[in-house]
Amino acid sequence: MVAAAAGVLLVTAAVVVGHVIQNRDGSLRAQWPPLLASWDPHLGPGTPAALIMAVLVVAHGPTLAARLPWRGLLAAAWAGSTAWVFSMALIDGWHRGVAKRLTTKHEYLRVIDRFEDIPATLRDFTNHIVIGEPGNWPAHIAGHPPGATLTFVWLDRIGLGGGAWAAVFCVVVGSSGVLAALITVRVLAGERLARRAAPFLVLAPAAVWAGVSADGYFAAVAAWSVALLALAATRRVRFPAVAAVGGGLLFGWTCYLSYGLGLMAAVLLAVAVLARTARPVPLFLLGALVAPVAFTLAGFNWWTAYHLLVERYYQGAGGVRPYGYWVWANLACATLAAGLAAVAGLRRSAVAAPGAVRALRGGPPAASPEGRLALLVLAALAALLAADLSGMSKAETERIWQPFLLWLLPATALLPRRGVRWWLAASAIPALLINHLLWTGW
Repeated sequence: MVAAAAGVLLVTAAVVVGHVIQNRDGSLRAQWPPLLASWDPHLGPGTPAALIMAVLVVAHGPTLAARLPWRGLLAAAWAGSTAWVFSMALIDGWHRGVAKRLTTKHEYLRVIDRFEDIPATLRDFTNHIVIGEPGNWPAHIAGHPPGATLTFVWLDRIGLGGGAWAAVFCVVVGSSGVLAALITVRVLAGERLARRAAPFLVLAPAAVWAGVSADGYFAAVAAWSVALLALAATRRVRFPAVAAVGGGLLFGWTCYLSYGLGLMAAVLLAVAVLARTARPVPLFLLGALVAPVAFTLAGFNWWTAYHLLVERYYQGAGGVRPYGYWVWANLACATLAAGLAAVAGLRRSAVAAPGAVRALRGGPPAASPEGRLALLVLAALAALLAADLSGMSKAETERIWQPFLLWLLPATALLPRRGVRWWLAASAIPALLINHLLWTGW
């Protein structure tokens, strides 16, 4: 309760201080700090569905998670997460909340026609990152490696063009990240904790920003990379070598979806440490080289593009937004997107971690399932904090940090069972209020 109260105070301080700064000089470039949002109370067709989903998961989620067969739980979790994200998006209406969301001036679908010749576009990609260059890319295209845009180019090529298909793809694929997280927790920390975390993963407050944004898709790709490595390292899959290569392929692709997602290496390292084996690492690294080699041979230089992105970032809002505010207000955004239950779970993770570290170093007793889960969660927190301190994530972290936030949610499995429904409600109610009172843009 103290940890959750600290989370509330952090968010309150970010709101109050943020409004003072924004009203004084506008330097935050956010109308409703710390969120990139504006005041806009509204209802929509998704309102009844979102309310029903929240009530059903709070009332019956823990019981179903405990009783369903494992495969049934995975199917229910994916379906529930997809329904929750879609219903939250539809609060803003079909056109504004879903179909048109990825077609606005900053989004990927605005440049599909410029990828008619993909090899030529990749060779020329870095020449359009910095503002001032002829035909510079819109913000999201310039701010990500070309793998992000190529995803939507390929969807268009197979006949799934337009904002509606892109949105459905992002939501359905993005929601599968819940399965990856459950599988990983099960093989590393046991099925009991995975089942406890399931309702919180389904009812994640981050759904406000996952529907509809490409960052939900990025989170799922990164999550499946972690899950496949975990399966390979624990040999809980029929062909561990194939899983290791597949995990590496996805991690390599992840690095070409977003520059900052190389930090997911912290979570991958935690998986190898918890499994206490380096056996799958060579095959994982082999798979991880495929995307970098392919893009480099096609003429795209990741490092050159990243340094140009830094220049572009400081040409825009990144050069105006004050680091001194956002370095802690970003954490308030993360608190809103992960939920107070995850904040409380992080406190328990911090308590369990030292004993787990001692056990992994060889001291008795063996690391408990709770300790192993704590180390996995804290690795994701370390990645998030590194992103925060870099200064390349000033604002919008409620959306941008979804690949890290997903791995904070399993910490909820460490909370006392007697209050689990109250903690679920504490996650769902703020998310519903944000989506109904603010226009978040996602």
